[in-house]
Amino acid sequence: MALTESNMLPLKTKAPEFSLPDTISGSDKSFGDIKGEKGTVVIFSCNHCPFVVHINSELVNMANEYMPKGLGFVAISSNDVANYPDDSPEKMSIVAKVLKYPFPYLYDATQEVAKNYDAACTPDFYLFNAQDELVYRGRMDGSRPGNAVPVTGADLRSAIEAVALGIDEIMPQIPSAGCNIKWHK
Repeated sequence: MALTESNMLPLKTKAPEFSLPDTISGSDKSFGDIKGEKGTVVIFSCNHCPFVVHINSELVNMANEYMPKGLGFVAISSNDVANYPDDSPEKMSIVAKVLKYPFPYLYDATQEVAKNYDAACTPDFYLFNAQDELVYRGRMDGSRPGNAVPVTGADLRSAIEAVALGIDEIMPQIPSAGCNIKWHK
């Protein structure tokens, strides 16, 4: 497992559109389907990454807190399941149900969506405003497996609160870090 940081897609980038199968409902979901009235959080994730496992419960708490306030949330896994079978859509569905994801968990089989977002790691967070413009890309907080920093979601929470108030200039923006996306060979 190599520690990989976000690529930091340029701010003000319009949210790249997608239509991917949701491993929870079985139906396809687009950005338009999951976007929130006040903003949208797109997370590149997977089942097996210890960095994702470390933050999963707080991510669920945040989504449960902010979705009723007009924020959309979605998680997308783009990993190569031939070499990483723990990230298969069938297992994604199980993980989402066990952890009670309140948001769709989409599977990006072609990895085109990850490429369009310039995603690099899991977890990788993107926050778009109500106009679907990227206003934050970076970490959830400073916690990492084994560093004894509590998982609070402070950085992402602060960015979400700013977006809810209509503030688009969010600082600081510290890259997320985690496992690299497992690209097809």
